[in-house]
Amino acid sequence: MINSSGRAGAVGLVLGGALSVHFGSAVAALLFPRVGVPGTVALRLTIGALLMLLVCRPRLRGHDRADWLAVGAFGLALAGMNSVFYQAIERIPLGPAVTLEVLGPLTLSVLTARRWTAWCWAGLALAGVALLGQGGFDRLHPVGAGLALGAGALWAAYIVCSARVGGRFPRADGLALALALAAVLTLPFGLADAGARLWHPGVLALGAGLALLASVLPYTLELLALRRLATSTFAVLMSLGPALAALAGWLILGQDLHPVEVLAIGLVVVASIGAVRAAAPRGDGPAAPVGGGPGSARPGPPPGEPFSAADAPPEAPR
Repeated sequence: MINSSGRAGAVGLVLGGALSVHFGSAVAALLFPRVGVPGTVALRLTIGALLMLLVCRPRLRGHDRADWLAVGAFGLALAGMNSVFYQAIERIPLGPAVTLEVLGPLTLSVLTARRWTAWCWAGLALAGVALLGQGGFDRLHPVGAGLALGAGALWAAYIVCSARVGGRFPRADGLALALALAAVLTLPFGLADAGARLWHPGVLALGAGLALLASVLPYTLELLALRRLATSTFAVLMSLGPALAALAGWLILGQDLHPVEVLAIGLVVVASIGAVRAAAPRGDGPAAPVGGGPGSARPGPPPGEPFSAADAPPEAPR
């Protein structure tokens, strides 16, 4: 039985991990002028992969073709999601970018919930996006807004792939292997765009900080939290992502938001919480401390079981 103080501590760990992810995105934005978006993505994934491989030391033998296909799809989702999202936050503020991006997993939650209340939450989220467009998406840069929506679709793919890999590989082995593949896919583009600038000591230091903030620290904090917290509660807390991203953008990047944009972000946060609760199975207990994503330590669904967004990592790795 988990007492209230233990539950409160777990909530603090989850929020700390979420803040780490979004402050990591703000650090990534600081790297853009120095090595560009492809270089930043390559640094974040390569250093993160090296750290995860060092910690996990995944076993390469004993896996069948389906296992490696699952890792391949997960690696492609990781590479695509990070690349497209970083392209988005180069063009629009961090808070609105995450608000648009979160529509991907929110849509997944609505589709898997199969309850009419979930569609009501989807309508509220669309109202928030409509408010975000007040004054024109040109203020947000239309290409940046489109990229954020594309990152959301890739985030939904990441969630599905993470759940499948988590069911096939022990601990975080699948994540480590997928990160390694994502690093291999993105490093050539980073080298072509940034060249020798990637090896500058200051750039490497920022890249290491980005990898720690975006992967290692949130994964560790959430791993500890999920031993004492129900998965549905965890998912609700992670739905605060757009608000935390706006806070990180304001504190680190000096990105101010109009009152209408703040209201829009709030509506999407509320809609995300509602959709997650609509999708969550009843009697949701503490989550098992193993899994396939840096934003979650949960396993995927058992073979043959339907996928539920409430059982998947709602936070994307940055």
